[in-house]
Formats: sequence, structure tokens, C-alpha cells
Amino acid sequence: MAENGARRIRLGMVGGGTGAFIGYVHRIAARIDGDYDLVAGALSSRPDVAKESGRNIGLAEERIYTSYEEMARAEAARPDGIEAVSIVTPNHMHYGPAKAFLEAGIHVICDKPITSTLEDARKLASIQPKNGAKFLLTHNYTGFPLIRQARELVASGALGKIRVIQAEYPQDWLTEPTTDDNKQASWRTDPARSGAGGAIGDIGTHAYNLARFVSGLRTDAVSADLTSFVEGRQLDDNVHIMLRFEGGAKGMLWASQVAVGCENGLQLRIYGDKGGLEWRQDNPNYMWFTEFGKPKQLLTRGGAISGNASSTMNIRIPSGHPEGYLEAFATLYSQFAAVIRGEGADYEALLPSLADGVEGMQFIVASVESSKNDGKWTKLSDV
Repeated sequence: MAENGARRIRLGMVGGGTGAFIGYVHRIAARIDGDYDLVAGALSSRPDVAKESGRNIGLAEERIYTSYEEMARAEAARPDGIEAVSIVTPNHMHYGPAKAFLEAGIHVICDKPITSTLEDARKLASIQPKNGAKFLLTHNYTGFPLIRQARELVASGALGKIRVIQAEYPQDWLTEPTTDDNKQASWRTDPARSGAGGAIGDIGTHAYNLARFVSGLRTDAVSADLTSFVEGRQLDDNVHIMLRFEGGAKGMLWASQVAVGCENGLQLRIYGDKGGLEWRQDNPNYMWFTEFGKPKQLLTRGGAISGNASSTMNIRIPSGHPEGYLEAFATLYSQFAAVIRGEGADYEALLPSLADGVEGMQFIVASVESSKNDGKWTKLSDV
């Protein structure tokens, strides 16, 4: 049983074999609240690695698959088949598995971005899933309690009319040329596997999604400058983007994987005509809220000022004890489990969806097009 006494969801995984970072993260997230049992997997495109990886995590031999197609067919036919699948492959391998499992009536949990091309994203969104199968896109930063609280503060009018949104996500791990023996780097810098965007797709979409999630504002147009600083690199490793939101708010987004000294510096700042918010991912249990003309307030995760449902529904430990990246991931998994059980009506609006994934791809494509045209303002609706 899950920690809350509910039944566990039978889970499968595509990708995430031995040595894969994000697959390991997803497995931890699925276990934290006890909502899932991982019972099947096609963990690598290489049969020997798929077999070894499945055995390493204790899967039954007959449920270790060497292709996602075989897994979708076999699991859909089993009376005890998986109810949901996590797709944790490189971007170019999101569309095929997601399509196969949705059409088999199996719920899909997919790492971001949704696909490697906007065309595939739109095709995926047009599928009519069998038996009402649902889709979760793991923009995990939306699971932080204070990000949920920020969203509610904006929606309540506490910041007034939003004027300025600043989002940034700098890293430095791709400062030097990559080599083929660094699997995490090699696929992210390969257009055939990553898609049209490099840093913009890998981390820029996180910053963009967070800005949209908290502000609730829709994006009208972007003006982008995408750069590949490392000689010979085919995809961007640094992006500067200006944004125009519907209603008149303006934004700026910076994402970089060549910012030396930055480890994982996701930040969000939102300013309205009555107040402002400031939040950093590397210290996620604290957020500054300021009303104009009044002293700054330090809001804490689970603190005295927290009282809204969405920011407290998945707090697992008392205030003052830090929760972070894995717990935010687990919040999405836990709430999606409730949706699968038919108990998650209050969660669905908070969980990143197929529509969010399509918009993320529109953001990438519009930014790439804008950059190619010397920063020309490009509407998301035009791509």
C-alpha cells in the first residue's frame, strides 16, 4: 500500500538503464510516497544493457523487455499489466513510446521536453488515448511547495497586475567540448537526438514553464539570441530571450550551460504593481515576498504564512527541515497516482500536461526562428 493507504500503481519504465541519471531520479520519485510498484521495463535500446539493467533493479525476467513496442503489447494484454509508464529516454525517443502506450490505454509519465520536434508534439496531442489514459510531463520544479504558493499569491492579486517576469537557469557543465564517452552530454548536444534546441530545450524550457506556471500569463511573442560558444557545437549552449506576455507584461529569460561557477541556478522573479516574489531552486524552502512600501517577508516552506491547499498538500516533514529536488519530483508522481485512481480532481490543474508540452515546443521553435532572424519578434501562434 502507499503511505496514505491507497493501492499502488503498477509502473513500467522506458529508458533509464544502468548509468542513466534521470531514470534513477524517476525511480526514487516513484518510491518516496509508496504510490508505485516498478514491475516492468524496456530500460535500454541495447538488449544486453536492457537485460542487465532490469535484473539489477529486481524486475522479473519475463517483464524485462528489449523494445518499448514489445512492452506495450505484452503489458496491455496481461491482467496484471502496468497501469502507467515512465519515459526517460533522450528527446527523440519520447514520441514513439508515448504514442504506443497511450494507444494501449496505459497512462504516460514523460520527461521533458515532450518530443524533439513540434510536429511530433502536435501529433501526440491529437491522439485519442485508449480508455482515457492520461499524460504527465515532468516539469518537476512545479512540485515545490513554495512555487505552488507563489502561483496562488499571483492568482489572489497579492502582486497586483504583473509587469515583469525574470527567469534564469545557468549551469556550467558544458563549458568545454563534449566527448562520446560522456553520454549525458553527447546526446544533449546532438541535433538528431536532442532536437532543434540545446540549452533552450534542456533547461530553458524549465525556466519558461516555471514562469508560465506561476504567473498564469500566456506568451504572445519572443525575441531570442541563441549562441553556441563552444567551437564546433551544433546546438545552443547559451540563450537570451525577451518575452511579451498577453496583457502587457514583459519578461526576460537566460539559460546557459557555459556559465562557469553556476551549478544549477534556476531562479524566478515576478513583479507586479503591488508586490514582488523572488525564489531560487538551490534554496527552495525560502521565498521573498514584498508588498510595495513594506518590509520584505521571508516565506518558508510549511511556515506560519502557508495555508493554501496546493502549497501544503504534499509537505512531508515539518517546517525547518529542507525538502528539495527529489521531493518536488515525487509530488508530481504522487498526485498523478491520485489522478490515475480517480481521486485527483484537485490536482489536474497543477500537473504539467500535453498542452504544456506542446507550448514548450512552440517556445523552442519560435525562439530558434527568432534567433535565425537576428532576434525578430516571433509569435508562438505563428510556428
